[in-house]
Amino acid sequence: MDTLIITDVAPRDGLQNQPTFVPTEAKLELIRLLHAAGVPSIEACSFVSPKAVPQMADAAELMAAVGRRLPELRTSALVPNQKGLERAHAAGVREVAVVLSATETMNQKNINMDLARATAVCEDTLQAARALQLRTRAYVAVAFDCPFEGPTPLNTVLRLAIRMARAGADEIVIADTIGSASPGTVKTRFDALAGELPVATLAAHFHDTRGMAVANAWAAIQAGIRRLDASVGGIGGCPFAPGAAGNAATEDLVLMAEGSGLHTGISLSGLLKAVTFAQAQLGRELGGRSMAWLRRRYAGHDAVPASS
Repeated sequence: MDTLIITDVAPRDGLQNQPTFVPTEAKLELIRLLHAAGVPSIEACSFVSPKAVPQMADAAELMAAVGRRLPELRTSALVPNQKGLERAHAAGVREVAVVLSATETMNQKNINMDLARATAVCEDTLQAARALQLRTRAYVAVAFDCPFEGPTPLNTVLRLAIRMARAGADEIVIADTIGSASPGTVKTRFDALAGELPVATLAAHFHDTRGMAVANAWAAIQAGIRRLDASVGGIGGCPFAPGAAGNAATEDLVLMAEGSGLHTGISLSGLLKAVTFAQAQLGRELGGRSMAWLRRRYAGHDAVPASS
């Protein structure tokens, strides 16, 4: 059976820039609903500065609660450095992720470091995480285009991905951070990456700014990728791309994958419950491009309340 593994990043990447604060219990309920829908992997939070990202101020409390209530669920947390790693480890986190932007300017704007320093910090953090016997992911952000420098050179992406792998990352996530990628570019980049790294260690992370997230996901699948990030309801966005749409919607990717012979193990009706719950928390309509059809398809289904 050809399986596609989806990591839902709504609780972290989706919520981190939302203006409406979501309480810890509500975040936990969203994670529970995603788990109940069959989502096998969830990026739950980030251990960053609470002043910089207030939405993530309860990361330790949330992860401790997830560990108690959903001990069997694969959850991960983003850590910016070894200090964040220490906090995550103390909270019982078993999998961590680092983020490395692929351009000088993005690193300067985002974390006030140059590319060389940011790369070294990620390498040190990955090595420390491996010493703690934690599973690890490494994002290479702005891997297609940078909002400040334009197109990101493929050689730069390859070089940084290889360095993250050598530092101990179990999974390398190639991120279309501002949603500017196109299917041809996606296929070319992942073909090149698969020539340098085991394809099973590669994952893709798309945003839907230009309406091509599902097409880009399919292009990655055609290149052999079987790990994709997504966000239920398409929650998310990028602070460096004003007005940008959110992440690829989990429901869209599941619908596409299952219709194309790929097994996800994820229930669409279960995802609709999660979308409806998230709508109530954020006070606005959510949903990917398939949402209108999905609501008609599951109208009257006892698992799916009507959209508010």
